[in-house]
Amino acid sequence: MNSLYIHRSLESVLIKATSEFPAVILTGPRQSGKTTLLKYLFQKRFSYISLELPDVRAAAAEDPRGFLKHYPPPAIFDEVQYAPELLPYIKEIIDQDRGRSGQYLLTGSQNLLLAEKVTESLAGRAAILRLLPLSKREAEGRPSIDLAWEGNFRASSPTSFSFDKLWRNFLRGGYPELATQPNRNISLWHASYIQTYLERDVRTLRQVGDLTQYQNFLRLLAARSSQLFNLTEVARTLGVAVNTVKAWLSVLEATYQVIVLRPYFANVGKRLVKTPKVYFTDTGTLCYLAGLKDPEHAASGPMGGAIMETAVLSEILRTLTHRGMDPQIYFWRTTAGTEVDFVVETSGGLVPIEVKLSATPRPAMAAAIKTFQGDMGSKAMAGYVVHPGDIGLPLGPSVTALPFANL
Repeated sequence: MNSLYIHRSLESVLIKATSEFPAVILTGPRQSGKTTLLKYLFQKRFSYISLELPDVRAAAAEDPRGFLKHYPPPAIFDEVQYAPELLPYIKEIIDQDRGRSGQYLLTGSQNLLLAEKVTESLAGRAAILRLLPLSKREAEGRPSIDLAWEGNFRASSPTSFSFDKLWRNFLRGGYPELATQPNRNISLWHASYIQTYLERDVRTLRQVGDLTQYQNFLRLLAARSSQLFNLTEVARTLGVAVNTVKAWLSVLEATYQVIVLRPYFANVGKRLVKTPKVYFTDTGTLCYLAGLKDPEHAASGPMGGAIMETAVLSEILRTLTHRGMDPQIYFWRTTAGTEVDFVVETSGGLVPIEVKLSATPRPAMAAAIKTFQGDMGSKAMAGYVVHPGDIGLPLGPSVTALPFANL
């Protein structure tokens, strides 16, 4: 096996899904490790075919039935969005032996195109899973650790802390290639990633016209990360129509580059802000687009808070997604300005999370969480103030200061 392989939390979920469904579709951003994961788990039993290669793609388009006879199940078809004409014929093969699980494993990095085609062709026949870049746990070789509110943290838990290492990790981000090759030039890798993303993913989506203007949109989005996202204001700044900005944002969301975080609504008698926030799914992408290369500059500059929030959101999102779940994460903000950065909806209730850049937690940092808990009553669970330091301690009867390392 590859000695550089990093175990992913999704492995057990993927194996179970393959044993229960005729097809499994694994989506996620480019370079998140989808191919590596499938090859690691299944290459001994499944043939592997990449549809990204032009000649292979052409063969699939010209004669789908002949192509599928040449590559019978069990088979892995990588980047299947390049040959969507295969899907109705895969459905035909599955329906000939509907009770047989694990016939096809399909990957794709464009959720927009893939979801549409899968809904048409493979509804009820395929499990759909997502693989995002590495969570902190996965990078540290702890792929199965629970999140703090699920029982793995106590206020007295010791944690080692290195300011420099923490912020270097934020600059690097979670893509496996950078994690397994620590000497790679981080800026050069992210520059190549964005260029590849623009050329291979964005060009194929009709909503994007001028790629240069789209790149300007990416950088503007990075500068406004974690802020309330005003479509009209962004459109005016770029000199484009509001509908263009909407379309561009939908492309970013569909290709897993950003998370559009929506406000939590509850009938608590307060008028809440309805505007969403936008976060990049990877801190490395955010830092690159914001032009940050130095850990101290990243931490102490105007983007420090946004980077820290992105790191916390990414960790929660990746941990839950890699269990095969569809995370329900929101923010909470009243028109009076009281705000909780993240609200995670769990089976037990709502977990409020505040993110602070200061490594010295103080009781005042818990004020917004306490307001939220008061408004939500029994729906609200214990809250956390996540910070970059090494101190875990109670900030009140139901709020805990939580080092990012222990999240």
